[in-house]
Amino acid sequence: MGYYWGPPTWAVKAGCPVAREALGTDYAEAKRRCDEVLNPQFDAWRLRGDAPAATERARPGTFDWMVTLYKTAPKYTTKPPKTRKSYDAALNLVASYAMKDGRRFGTLSLASIQPGVVDRLYERLRLKADGTERTRTAILAMSIAKRAWNVARRDKSDLIPVDNPFAKMDLEYRAKPTRPVTYDELLRFVAAADADDEASIGTAAMIAFFWLQRQKDILTRLAWTHYRPAGAPHLVRVFHHKTGELVELPLFDADGTVLWPELMERLETAPRRGTLIVTRDREDRRRNAHLPWREDYFRHRVADIRAAAGIDPEVKFMGLRHGGNVEGAEADLTDAQLRALSGHLTTAALLRYAQATPKQRQAGARKRLDARTKREGLSK
Repeated sequence: MGYYWGPPTWAVKAGCPVAREALGTDYAEAKRRCDEVLNPQFDAWRLRGDAPAATERARPGTFDWMVTLYKTAPKYTTKPPKTRKSYDAALNLVASYAMKDGRRFGTLSLASIQPGVVDRLYERLRLKADGTERTRTAILAMSIAKRAWNVARRDKSDLIPVDNPFAKMDLEYRAKPTRPVTYDELLRFVAAADADDEASIGTAAMIAFFWLQRQKDILTRLAWTHYRPAGAPHLVRVFHHKTGELVELPLFDADGTVLWPELMERLETAPRRGTLIVTRDREDRRRNAHLPWREDYFRHRVADIRAAAGIDPEVKFMGLRHGGNVEGAEADLTDAQLRALSGHLTTAALLRYAQATPKQRQAGARKRLDARTKREGLSK
């Protein structure tokens, strides 16, 4: 039995410079060649548009070698594919940086990478070629490089210096708060989705706002069996994959009042086109089925509908979940009640969603005034 490596057909058509290669009959050597040379080259071309200069095995003791070592560790391999992809892009941004003498940063020996070198690298990576700032991306790159160094050193402490030059950089980035979507904006968005024959997107928006579920869970996990399941028709089971929490939301109050009238009315009349509640509205011609939404296309259609509804282009789909939490906070729900609805494990995590608003501050000031007035009345 022999082994070989070859790029996917789409990559060949796109001009991938990494050629097909016979790898012999030794599995261990074939895998080493793939892990240490060919796959990193292919990833470099896929993420940056060109293959790295190195064509042989990364020299032990270099940054490239350290990254390869890190990618074999469980602390990398057990991450979700989407997370690994972002880590790969961050590490490639560092390794592919071209220095003044033409060398890639990845070819540097670890012993030669001093804190000052890393500080200068960070300043270079903060700016794109056109001068646009990308501070958050640069900070992520430094953070993942620091993690890779620490993880790899546990395996090769004799070759990786104990002092991590990516550590103690004191980098700070204050992310722009997500703009919460208001109830009125939700209704406008849903109306625009329905008018564009994309009712499923309107349904997804309502689920995010009312039931506080994340986009990925809505599109890939929320099934009809979770809504009014057999044996428990009075609730909906909302799963939050990120925290592992399963929230059993009541659909009716103790007196029988419907708690989510807008959403429940929509679901009761919605066509059931498959296992998932939210699927694409148009049937796929080749498969004769309503397929799940793909994340990229869903984001594209959300942007179109948002524009049609006349909503601020800064508003993201995640703003619906933020808006639902803000609505709860303005309704004077306690932190415990909000967490019970949203599936957040801590109040600190909750506060990133239930942002402070003028209405909340006004209510707080009113309660303080009422307390003072009552106290003064008692003293008289």
